[in-house]
Amino acid sequence: MIKKQYGLIGKDIAYSFSKNYFTDKFKQLHLTDSDYSNFDLAKISEFNDVLERFDNLKGLNVTIPYKQAIIPYLDSLSKKAIAIGAVNTIRITKKNKLKGYNTDWYGFYHSLKPLVKKHHTQALILGTGGASKAIEYALSKLGLSYKFVSRTKQDNEFTYEELTSEIIKQYTLIINTTPLGTYPNVAEKPAIPYHDLTAEHLVYDLIYNPEKTTFLHLAEQQGATIKNGHEMLVLQAEKAYKIWSKRFQQD
Repeated sequence: MIKKQYGLIGKDIAYSFSKNYFTDKFKQLHLTDSDYSNFDLAKISEFNDVLERFDNLKGLNVTIPYKQAIIPYLDSLSKKAIAIGAVNTIRITKKNKLKGYNTDWYGFYHSLKPLVKKHHTQALILGTGGASKAIEYALSKLGLSYKFVSRTKQDNEFTYEELTSEIIKQYTLIINTTPLGTYPNVAEKPAIPYHDLTAEHLVYDLIYNPEKTTFLHLAEQQGATIKNGHEMLVLQAEKAYKIWSKRFQQD
């Protein structure tokens, strides 16, 4: 009988990294009392159904599009989750309280840092969803300045139409936080002027499936250094497991 239930909260998540990763991890650790499932929710209000159906929940991951929408359903947040404004990890306490954390920033920070060079001082964050919040936090930790790029005009942001050659030349770190290009829609890509990318650019895609998105492929053709989101996912997943196991420093 399963004594400990874990899982992923998201929408259209059959492709997800997390289920295979944690199922394999539990096997390697011989945790026969633990199970990991996908909870594919059409709307966030269905989260209450998950809580009612599973009284043995111990930990959850949260992915697109619910990293911000999940917050009102939680009893408390870690300091970093409060600062970021998005949650991707939930620990269920012995008293059945739900505490939200963000480990995305940790995974991104440690996967990006070894690639950052002195001229990578300014970044463009493509997208303004829940995933972008953790990227913003990590860039601040690295001491880098940044601007968001979105489809609609907002204060202190660029729209895709505003991205000139000069802007691309100035912002040599570009991070895609949108789902554009995720399998099976692999032809999709953010609408940036790829021909203005150079060998000075570092281009990072949070997507991991496919391994090389059209976004990364076109950047690589221009000589840019590229990185996908796989290492970030592994790092954030390991951090999440430590939180569930309470083998972590309080933040």
